[in-house]
Amino acid sequence: MKYKETHPRKVRGEAVHKTKDEKMEELTIKGTQIQVTMSMDGTELEVIEAAYLVPEVDHFVDAPDVKKLGERIKQWLATGYPVHLIGPTGCGKTSLAMHTAKERGRPVVWINGDESVTTTELIGGYSQIEQESLRDKYIHNVFKSSDILKADWVDNPLAIACKHGYTLVYNEFSRTKPQANNILLSVFEEGILELPTKFGEERYIEVHPDFKAILTSNSIEYAGVHRPQDALLDRLVSIYMDYYSFDTEVRIVHEHTGLPIHDVKKIVSIVRSLREKLPDAQKPGTRACIMIGKGLAASNGSGDTNFEQLCIDVIAAKTCSPLDLLEKQNLVKDALAALA
Repeated sequence: MKYKETHPRKVRGEAVHKTKDEKMEELTIKGTQIQVTMSMDGTELEVIEAAYLVPEVDHFVDAPDVKKLGERIKQWLATGYPVHLIGPTGCGKTSLAMHTAKERGRPVVWINGDESVTTTELIGGYSQIEQESLRDKYIHNVFKSSDILKADWVDNPLAIACKHGYTLVYNEFSRTKPQANNILLSVFEEGILELPTKFGEERYIEVHPDFKAILTSNSIEYAGVHRPQDALLDRLVSIYMDYYSFDTEVRIVHEHTGLPIHDVKKIVSIVRSLREKLPDAQKPGTRACIMIGKGLAASNGSGDTNFEQLCIDVIAAKTCSPLDLLEKQNLVKDALAALA
């Protein structure tokens, strides 16, 4: 029987009554089909969103060395092992992780690690506690009361991915304190996620067979990085990344900036020259090339483009003193002179 709207009332700008099609449309995120679990009488018990807010990977370049790394990641994921990408900042770990995860064809869930992340922020917790009071006044001169507390549990990314077989991308994994990541031990080894604040059967979640995890970390020498516990590292397959080849970096910067190839090659050559002379923690990555390229693209046509200053402004992000900045300025000048 076709639904007929009889009371088109509005509440805060929204219709009170909606058709089934309208309701289903609201439950669809970014055009992705959702899964609805139904009870025996047809009422909705749970709606599982098939898409979540994750960073978009724009201008991804599938160069031979990038593709080779991607194939290694997919090979290890197929065996059931989580993959840990380790490398210097700005070398493309996150972009590669996100692209490879989305190629699986499963929804992707995102976690960004930092010093303040706790186990609760990984697995979820009780968002609110509702209190109800009941009063029985039907018996003369008898007053009966009771309080009922109802706690609402909300899953966070790790629990969602384990339950429904999504791909988990844990970015900056080593920036989270090791004790917060202890929850991953049983997930990766026994295929069980434990929810410590729950009780009985609800305390344990059997990890879905389609669940996969890709983690990214900077090298241990970088500030703000924790060394993960050995027991967890033993359950990961670690792939060490370095900066891509000259030709691949040129393609990446060209895709992001749209600059002529000769300008892009000049930028990449200068940045790679600086990498050879700076300590590991100060080496500029491919991201620095893109920033310089976008600065150059924005200033083209203004008549006062100072390419040297653009390079210095970007490289100066990792300086600790005026003397250190002066040394980097001289390195940029030397690199420019070598290209002249």
